[in-house]
Parts: sequence; C-alpha cells; structure tokens
Amino acid sequence: MCPTPMLSARSVILAATLLGGLITSPVSQAALQDEVQVYDDSINEVGEFGVELHINTTPSGSATPNYPGEVVSLHGWRLTPEFSWGWTRTVELGLYVPTVMDAQGSYQFAGLKGRIKWLPIQADTALGGWFAGVNFELAHVKPEYDQAKYTTETKLIGGYRGPHSLISTNLNIGTEVEGPNAGQRPEMSFSIKATRALKNHPAFSPGVELYTDLGRVGQAVVDRDQDRRLFLTLDVERKPWEFSFGIGRGLTPVADTWTLKMITEIPFSL
Repeated sequence: MCPTPMLSARSVILAATLLGGLITSPVSQAALQDEVQVYDDSINEVGEFGVELHINTTPSGSATPNYPGEVVSLHGWRLTPEFSWGWTRTVELGLYVPTVMDAQGSYQFAGLKGRIKWLPIQADTALGGWFAGVNFELAHVKPEYDQAKYTTETKLIGGYRGPHSLISTNLNIGTEVEGPNAGQRPEMSFSIKATRALKNHPAFSPGVELYTDLGRVGQAVVDRDQDRRLFLTLDVERKPWEFSFGIGRGLTPVADTWTLKMITEIPFSL
C-alpha cells in the first residue's frame, strides 16, 4: 500500500473523538452483543474471502430485561460467524450470522447483519501510518434481541498503526429503520483500542479497549446512566491463525459487570 496523507486522517480522527466526547444522552442496552470489537484498518485483499468467529459471554451482569420478552445477556453465549470478501483495494463486504445460547441452554439463530467497509486512507504496510474510513451495517434481528425490526449503523473509523503498535477509534451512529423508535434521533456510541507488541514476543500484543454508549443525540444524561466497559485484551498473530482475547469490566451501574470475548480468524482456502 502507498503512504497516505496524514492531515486528512488526523482530521477524521479528531472530529470523531471530539464528537464522541461531547455528545451524551440516555442509553438503551441491547442483549445481543454479537460482536464486541473496535474496527481498525484490517481489510481483505481484492478477491480474498475471510471467515472469523466471534464468541462472547456474560458471567455477571443485569438479569432485568429492558422490554417484555427480551432475552438478557446474563449467562448467555453469543457465537457469530462473520464472512467477508475483498471487493476492491478499499472496499470490503461482510455478513454476520449471530446465534445465541441463553441461560437456559436454548440455542437459536438471532438474525442477519450485512456490512460494507470503505477504507480510502490506509497505512503503509511496512512503515505504518494513519488510516480512516467508514463501515455501514444493515441488520435484521429477532424481537427477543431488539425491539427494532431493522436497524442501521454507520461506524466512523480512524487511527494510527505503527510497526509495533496500534490505536483505533470508532464513532458509531445507529438508527431504527422499522420499530417503536423509528424516526427518533440517532443513538451514538464511542470506542477506542490501543495495543503494543511485546518486545521479545512480537506475535503477542496486549492492550486495552473502552466502549461507551452515548445515547441519543442532544439528550443529556448523567454519567452513571451510560453503559461503559473497559477490556484488557491480548491479540495473538501466529500464522495461519489469529486470535483476540478480552476480559471486560463494567464501569457504570447500567453496564454488565463482567464480559469475556474472543475473536478468531479461521484459515481456509477456496
């Protein structure tokens, strides 16, 4: 990949960070945590297919549903295969197939989520650098996991990749296309990830991830009512396998107390 303009990428990151920090509003929690990750500059090569498996569980958290019939996340497991394909050098298509096993051991298909990722600013593969892009997602989820029949999410991506380090930020803007809150102001959330490879073991990169739901645009709320979680993570890259592990702690009363997650890339060839 070719070096990219630093100013444009920095501007995107700064705008996303400021907007994420300034907007605070009421939060709604969703039981379906099919993916707990911060998007970075990872993108498939042209024509390349990829498969990842997202797994997470909530050993300690809220047992109270937000609406009648909701399946809460407590003691449940979420297993979500993600299929991806590199369309162009800057565009990747993806499909999530979330499945859930609830606390009673019932296992079911939860819905479908399609996405398109555009990454026009990419870091140099050897030297590193700034990156920026956007990911758009359209989801159809069963009513046990979301009151909205159809939702969209626009994720602004920005960050910097060094030879041995990574920092990435996401500003997420979610809307209900069809559901009880359709037509209301978008909901916002913000996340950030930072990792650094170990000097003597560069395949291992410990780090931290912070997730915070900011709620609806322009509707202020006190800090304790925001769902905020901090994860300690470990990324492992040993070709052909790649793993990411994380243990998360809720920082506010409305957040689940503990969340465990893993993402693994499944190597295969067509």
